[in-house]
Amino acid sequence: MDRGQLLRRIDRAWSALIGSYAGLSHAQLMTPGVTEAWSVRDILAHVTTWEEEALEHLPAILAGRTPPRYSTTYGGIDAFNARKTAQKAPLSLADVVQQLEATHRRLIKLVQSAPAAALCGETRFRRRLRLDTYAHYPQHAAAIRAWREHQGLEAPPQLGEQLALTEPPRLGERQGLAGSPRLGEPPRMGGPSTRPANAALRKSAVRRARRGSPRALRPATRPPRRRWPETSRPQPA
Repeated sequence: MDRGQLLRRIDRAWSALIGSYAGLSHAQLMTPGVTEAWSVRDILAHVTTWEEEALEHLPAILAGRTPPRYSTTYGGIDAFNARKTAQKAPLSLADVVQQLEATHRRLIKLVQSAPAAALCGETRFRRRLRLDTYAHYPQHAAAIRAWREHQGLEAPPQLGEQLALTEPPRLGERQGLAGSPRLGEPPRMGGPSTRPANAALRKSAVRRARRGSPRALRPATRPPRRRWPETSRPQPA
């Protein structure tokens, strides 16, 4: 994946996150219970927190340093999230949105200026970037969409087009069907096209969500846990 492809992947996942709360009123954005006690406003502040972490630690990774462990510094990822949520609690919705947009612009500039070698393959830089951004946004976009469905609120536009935009997970993170392309993944060269099957799966997912079937998305019972090593060093195979 080159720089342009990586930037497009980030942009697609980011657009899906922004689209997940499109059309919600100020009161709805501030309503708790989207993910445990979090409101949409709290989720946006949380997303910004992890982009800020990326902006702090990605330059260190480029310099060959290893970021500190969250377990050592904060007592774990959950404790870190709780601390940052409390720190940002006094911010208004307007302040949260302003920080969200400004931080994301800074992150994109960092990716645009990063050495090409850091972006190709499963480098430490690329892994940390993925986990803090385009593998992170969809967790919360899905929670917001599920909450809207549960509350009987109108679904955001183009729901089907914004499903499953993340990069296929790496070995050891999450397993799918062996040899089965993920939604949104282009067909592999030399193999049969999977676009018709992917389109059918997307439509099926949308129908299930609208019908409220047991397999449809439901509000999460707690903030999603970040399943990644506490340093950015790749784990042994």
